[in-house]
Amino acid sequence: MDPVVWEWVNLVIRWVHVITGIAWIGSSFYFIHLDASLGKRESLPAGVGGEAWQVHGGGFYHIQKYMVAPADLPDRLQWFKWEAYSTWISGFALLAVLYYFGARIYLVDRAVLPLEPWQAVAVGIASLAAGWVIYDRLCKSAVGREDGRLAAVGFVLLVAAAWFYAHVFSGRGAYIHTGALIGTIMVANVFLVIIPNQKIVVADLIAGRSPDPKLGKQAKQRSLHNNYLTLPVLFTMISNHYPMTFGSRWNWVILAGVFVVGGLVRHFFNLKHQGRGAQWWLWPAAAAFMAVIVALSAQRPQQQAAAMAPAGGGDVRFAAVRQIIGERCITCHASRPTFDGIAEAPKGVMFDTSDEIHRNAERIYAQAVATDTMPLGNLTNMTPEERATLGAWIKAGAKVD
Repeated sequence: MDPVVWEWVNLVIRWVHVITGIAWIGSSFYFIHLDASLGKRESLPAGVGGEAWQVHGGGFYHIQKYMVAPADLPDRLQWFKWEAYSTWISGFALLAVLYYFGARIYLVDRAVLPLEPWQAVAVGIASLAAGWVIYDRLCKSAVGREDGRLAAVGFVLLVAAAWFYAHVFSGRGAYIHTGALIGTIMVANVFLVIIPNQKIVVADLIAGRSPDPKLGKQAKQRSLHNNYLTLPVLFTMISNHYPMTFGSRWNWVILAGVFVVGGLVRHFFNLKHQGRGAQWWLWPAAAAFMAVIVALSAQRPQQQAAAMAPAGGGDVRFAAVRQIIGERCITCHASRPTFDGIAEAPKGVMFDTSDEIHRNAERIYAQAVATDTMPLGNLTNMTPEERATLGAWIKAGAKVD
């Protein structure tokens, strides 16, 4: 396929993924808020556990929640499921287009593990399925009967998954697969637990049977998990623009911190919506974890620390920088890229002229000096010494001779 057309395929799928994701996350946040804000009064109809009055767009809404189900079903029942399904389908399509078809560029890092592209893809797909099975069995085990204990064990499993991915894929691939695993768990909760349980309740009502309250309790537990997982999965989706996250040697530890921060923020709003008061201590706690994350991202391995020191103890001539850029970077970052599969310079960053190299010195530092995320997968074999040379040139003011 023509590289330009392939880029448009990537963009359109990404667009659809963002749209459907907004719809799913919006409905999830709304219903968690609604459930937490329900109030009770003496004259509520039988079976109703709470109600809420809301105003939006100039209209008033009166909402009631049945603890199990109403005695008679309404003629029209709105199901909330396609937002989740379409988000996962578009997300997996995007994963395939960018990371699986481009595994050699975006997924495999031979400095981490020398996998063939097909092997990396197989590991990625198999791990998503295995992750769901482990999580689902955990929820159905004795551990799943107590929410706090389940959350602690679930956190450990997610951190273990992040560690595993960081030792198999490139940093970028590790982050996107951690996010894909969380997203797969979330949508499988909807597809395999929440919606089937609701359908059983509907079938019981139609048959004149009393629905089992356990079904609603299971569905609510999975829905609550989805609520707490939303912020971490969003972080993994946007982090590929910030190499100090996935490019850090502590990338999996940073993700563990993000899980905690996301959970604390969601917990603050969930408690507030329940009317239990604003637990403001959660914000300083989240800020403290963020400070640790930032500090970890600044910890660099030996070759990256060397790249920040003047190479050879003296100034670096621009001719040496130009040679490194020409050999290691220009195949992609040019007005006419020559690297197979790259139609246009990534993010529009080009190094055809001396002025363009000078203008993008900070980007070079972030991607190739402070981290080794560029070149992608180090396919052009940039050496630590070359990174040191670039670092020394940039520290000296990025002068063009």
